[in-house]
Amino acid sequence: MLLSAIGDVVRGMPVATSLRRAWPEARIHWCIQPAAHALVAPHPAVDAFHVLDRRRGARGLAGLRAGLAGESFDVALGLQTYLKAGLVLGLLPARRKIGFDRARARDAQWLFARERIPARPPVHVQDQYFEFLEHLGVPPVPAWEFAFSEAERAAARAFFGRLDRPALAVVLRTTRRVKDWPLERWARLLEIAESDLGLRPVVVGSGAEAERAAAREVVARTRARPRVELAWDLRRLAWLLDGAAAVVAPDTGPYHVAVALGTPSVGLFGATDPKRVGPWGRFEHLVVDAFTRPGETDPTPGMRPGNMERIGVDQVAEALERALRTPRAGSVAGGGPAGPARPAGPARSGRPDAVGPPPPGL
Repeated sequence: MLLSAIGDVVRGMPVATSLRRAWPEARIHWCIQPAAHALVAPHPAVDAFHVLDRRRGARGLAGLRAGLAGESFDVALGLQTYLKAGLVLGLLPARRKIGFDRARARDAQWLFARERIPARPPVHVQDQYFEFLEHLGVPPVPAWEFAFSEAERAAARAFFGRLDRPALAVVLRTTRRVKDWPLERWARLLEIAESDLGLRPVVVGSGAEAERAAAREVVARTRARPRVELAWDLRRLAWLLDGAAAVVAPDTGPYHVAVALGTPSVGLFGATDPKRVGPWGRFEHLVVDAFTRPGETDPTPGMRPGNMERIGVDQVAEALERALRTPRAGSVAGGGPAGPARPAGPARSGRPDAVGPPPPGL
């Protein structure tokens, strides 16, 4: 059970794959919310999805319960630690309900579990999810299977074929302002990407008005010629990220999708700790880290406001140059669409920085 957000759901995809590889005869079900469901619905390891529409409140929970009528599970995994997830775990007709230890569960979520994984110090969220596999004796398989259809691959080929140069996908906004990078710095970065690095900036993300407003402001501020491709279509967003030469984004769902797809991705981390919620197993060298303080080695929960202001344009541009020299990660996208070849990453012209520093059922 992983309801939302997109980053968490992406981290849950290898859990489903691992369970399928270990228990090929099992029936694997996933409780999820509508937006995340749209992204992962083609996952080949999942037999059925049960969708919770939280906008309907108690009626949404009742609808989920009705959809579970007649089901019986041997194991239910509660991979999230807040009240809504606990309520769903409590609804599931399962013999074993496994959740987090009491210290790491929030909102009394531990009360809904009949069995808990052992207590441990804070680790990366991906490793936390793999602790559930360890508890079941299942080897983790770090594979993300987006299973692009032939129609999606064709759409990607057509889109990237119309571009005059390799694409740089950028995500300007998150759902938490504390994680956003200043828009005037984005405008400067897009100029460097286009004029110095030979890329075509493509602004990607949702159709939310805040993202559209941010895109309008950046377009007005920059001398670059970015394409704006914002829409309420997570599958389209996925193949845009998969086909890009590189991605630059703060800590937000599309960034984690891009990392999972294997696209070299520059992550801007100031409010959140990349040791806890950053890239896992790849592209750590592309993180711009304004969160970690000297001497800190352990993952830190929570947020630190104001740190995104510490990230300068030149820092991000240098990380982007590294990204252009970084091979794609292993094929994990389930036959994703191939984008154009990345440029070799020419040196920039030296412009000064514009701103300062189991069982049968699961």
